Amino acid sequence: MIYSMTGFGRAEANIQQKNFIVEIRSLNGKQYDLRLSIPPFLKPNEFEIRSILNSGLLRGSVECTISSKLNGSLKQIGINHDLLKSYYTSIMQTADELHANMDGIFSTLLRFPEIFSPITDSLSEAEWAICKKALEEAIDLLNNYRKDEGKSIEDDLLLRIQNIEKLQCELASLEPVRREKIRESMMKALDENIGKNNYDKNRLEQELIYYIEKIDISEEQVRLKNHCDYFREVLADSEISKGRKLSFILQEIGREINTTGSKAYDSSIQKCVVLMKDELEKAKEQILNIL
Repeated sequence: MIYSMTGFGRAEANIQQKNFIVEIRSLNGKQYDLRLSIPPFLKPNEFEIRSILNSGLLRGSVECTISSKLNGSLKQIGINHDLLKSYYTSIMQTADELHANMDGIFSTLLRFPEIFSPITDSLSEAEWAICKKALEEAIDLLNNYRKDEGKSIEDDLLLRIQNIEKLQCELASLEPVRREKIRESMMKALDENIGKNNYDKNRLEQELIYYIEKIDISEEQVRLKNHCDYFREVLADSEISKGRKLSFILQEIGREINTTGSKAYDSSIQKCVVLMKDELEKAKEQILNIL
C-alpha cells in the first residue's frame, strides 16, 4: 500500500464562543516543508502544532491554516491607554508652544494606529485539547485522501512493471536470433575481406565466443527481473513512507535496461529497450507523488 503526497483535510471545533477551523493542504515535495498560519493566541502552542503536523504527514509541501471566529458575540476591543496618553501629552505640549487650536484633538487621537487592538486570550489546557483534536482530525482526513489517491498510483505502477516484464519476455525470445545474426555477420565480413580459407577457424570460434560473451545480456536480464520483483515487494509492504526506496529501485531497473541497450546491437531488441524506457519514465513520474 502506498500514499500520495497530495491531499486535503479540514476540521472544525467549537470552544466556548470561538469556532476553530483547521485546513491542511499537501503537495509534492522532496522533503518536508511546512507553511503554518495561526492566530496570535496559539503562538504558545506553535511548537507542538508543528510537531504534530510533522509526525502525522512525514513528507511533502504542507500548508496549514488555523483560523478562529466568534459565534455571534461582539468582539472584545482593548484600548492602549499608555500609548493614548503619550500621544496626547506630546501633542498638547507642542500645541501650547505653537498656540494652536486643540478642538477635536481627542477624536483625532482615537483614529491613530494601534490605539485599539482586539483582546486575545490564551487558551486553557482544556481548550487547547479540543483544538488539538481538530488538528489531528484534519490530518487523518488528509491521510485518507492520500491513501485513496495512492491506490490509483499503485495500480498504475504495477501496470508499468508488468509491461516492462512483458517486453523482457519478448526480448528473451529475440536473444538466440540476435546471437546467430552477429555470428553470421562476422563470418560474412571475414569471407568478403579475407577469404574463406585464409583464417584459422578454431581461432575464429574462440574469438567469437569471447565477443559474444562481452555482449551477453543474460546477467542484466536476471538482475532486471529481480529488481521488478523487489519493486512489487516494497509496494506491498506496510511501511507508509517508501517513495525514496521505490525511486532507488527504479534507478536500478533503468541501469539494467540501459546496459541491455548498449550491448544489444540488434534493432528488434533496441525497440524493446526503447519501450521499456518509456514505461520506466512513466513510473518515475508517478513516484514523484509518493510519500
